[in-house]
Amino acid sequence: MRTHTTTTIGTAAIAAVRNLGILAHVDAGKTTLTERILYLTGTTHKRGEVHNGTTVTDFDPQERDRGITIFAAAVSCAWAGHRINLIDTPGHVDFADEVERSLRVLDGAVAVFDAVAGVEPQSESVWRQAERHGVPRIAFVNKLDRAGADLDAAVASIRERLHPHPLVVHLPIGTEEAFTGLVDLVRLRALTWDAEGTLTEGPVPDRLAAETAARRRTLEEAVAELDPRALEEFCTHATLGTDTLTTALRDLTRTGDAVVVLAGSAYRNRGVEPLLDAALAYLPSPLDTPPVTAADGSQQRLPDPGQPVTALAFKVTTAPTGRLTYLRLYAGTLHKGATLLDAATGRTERIARILRVQADRHTETDHALAGDIVAVIGPKHTRVGATLCDPDHPILLEAPVSAEPVVTVAVEARRSADTDKLTAALARLTDEDPSLRLATDPETGQRTLSGLGELHLEVAVEKVRRDAGVEAVVGRPRVALREALVEGVTGFTHRHAKQDGGSGQFAHIVLDLAPADEAFAFTSTVTGGRVPREYVQAVEAGCRDALSEGPLGGHPVTGVAVTLTDGLTHPKDSSELAFRTAARQGLREALRASRLHLLEPLAQVSVTVPEDALGTVLGDLAARRATVQGTRPGPGGTAQVDALVPLAELFGYAGRLRSRTQGRGTFTTRPAGYAPAPAAASALAAPTVPAAPAAGRAAR
Repeated sequence: MRTHTTTTIGTAAIAAVRNLGILAHVDAGKTTLTERILYLTGTTHKRGEVHNGTTVTDFDPQERDRGITIFAAAVSCAWAGHRINLIDTPGHVDFADEVERSLRVLDGAVAVFDAVAGVEPQSESVWRQAERHGVPRIAFVNKLDRAGADLDAAVASIRERLHPHPLVVHLPIGTEEAFTGLVDLVRLRALTWDAEGTLTEGPVPDRLAAETAARRRTLEEAVAELDPRALEEFCTHATLGTDTLTTALRDLTRTGDAVVVLAGSAYRNRGVEPLLDAALAYLPSPLDTPPVTAADGSQQRLPDPGQPVTALAFKVTTAPTGRLTYLRLYAGTLHKGATLLDAATGRTERIARILRVQADRHTETDHALAGDIVAVIGPKHTRVGATLCDPDHPILLEAPVSAEPVVTVAVEARRSADTDKLTAALARLTDEDPSLRLATDPETGQRTLSGLGELHLEVAVEKVRRDAGVEAVVGRPRVALREALVEGVTGFTHRHAKQDGGSGQFAHIVLDLAPADEAFAFTSTVTGGRVPREYVQAVEAGCRDALSEGPLGGHPVTGVAVTLTDGLTHPKDSSELAFRTAARQGLREALRASRLHLLEPLAQVSVTVPEDALGTVLGDLAARRATVQGTRPGPGGTAQVDALVPLAELFGYAGRLRSRTQGRGTFTTRPAGYAPAPAAASALAAPTVPAAPAAGRAAR
């Protein structure tokens, strides 16, 4: 009976949890909204402001200096008997990996949109990220107090660019500077706020009665079209009751068939309370989400405090209190002092402390239940994406996938005495951010740091300078090029024979190379057992080794189909090592005999500029080899340009755009794949090694 009671209490506690993310484009008001939520829930006692550098979630010095969110910050607060674990995510494309890791552990999200700009480029990107993770969302149209704010236009852009069914549940009272409140179309009540942000609830004003009735009718009809139970009631009674409407909105939100749209002004403290109420009413608790499944699909864990402990590490930071590992606890009850297994590495980690997180401040607790998001101190080797679980009941969860870096810089210490210190700082940095990659160029010996964009690397290097006290010298960024096969060769023969005394090495292979749509494809057409199966696998492994460095400049090679057509073995000297070596050397020679060209990364760029500067900006984009896809009118006398631009041409573009638009132009980018580099840069490679004849069958 005690166990049943404990489990019941634990389940009730899990049902009262909401794990939510705040998603939006840069400057849509995510951080301001988070600050208002913390103040309104009593978590903080003073409203933080982005422009004053006093926010709780943007606590890093770089975030306060730049006025943008760089690192996803977790906070916890209480509202109406529920605990809300909130993650304020970055809105800049260079930090999209922070959003990706956060969405992996969230149950719901609030997408924030600017009431003037509507859906902006990065709004669309984070929306698509949430869709991939199956995270239910509600929308909050912010900044209704701004000049030019238009709720209907913002909703239209949501419908046109994101393609959900937006269900608007608010009607603004007043416009722009006169915006003072909202009509709740579900409960048919007026919500107004005074200058201090105090909420007053009352009847709908007479002047808005007709419009309220019309919009409520539109909402009911839209819901009835999407929800069968609501349709039945609507057909019977020609209207929907409040309870039916609320239930239908909750179900449609959780299935992703529609998105509830709310409105307000976070900066003016208007609309935050109904947003919190909507998050509790419509977004799921951990109990409403599917059981977490092992990466191989072999087992599942329910969000039950009585299940074996199962947690995913989604963030690692170094704080004055020690190394913090942020966990989403999917199952079980985690106690201080517990020993958990890192399922990927087989190491055990001891949980010394469990912390409730308030950005850079923490409150210690003795335990955490399934559904919680907490930070722990104790694990020394746990990396982002690791599964920590009960040692007696191991399970390996699917880890978040980090985006491939596209920009690289050379980093070295200004003083040689600081080299080791810099190495340690960079290693710690890449441990915290898996989207950063640290490597050493084997030809030059330079240490290189790769990331998702110029700002991403700039922030990383500045963090090393500030946190480690190391003055780092940074070389000009280099983009991550690829080499693609244009024309292959057939019947390319390579023989590897080595005799140093004792057993030697012998392998003889014949390869065909052809362009492929995928990165690498390997097949074998050898018959008669001329190359045993285990040696065929070694040939494939050797070919993969060879593709790491191409003949044009040592870049990775892509788009290659290799066919092993023939080969010979020796009864004593052939081995898997010999055939792998032969494949590696042979494919590299075959690539030099083929035609390849360079591929360069492209960026999808959206530029917002004043209309009078449009011509100048278009000319500058043309000089940067951009392919302009179109222009369209933007809000407030601006124009928006969409273009594909080689990433290498975007270095320094922010400063150039500001100078050409008197500081009024802005742009956002996101990766858009690869395309052939110009002939001057690519220098299509002519064959440098003659192809060997196909019939290379001579015995040793």
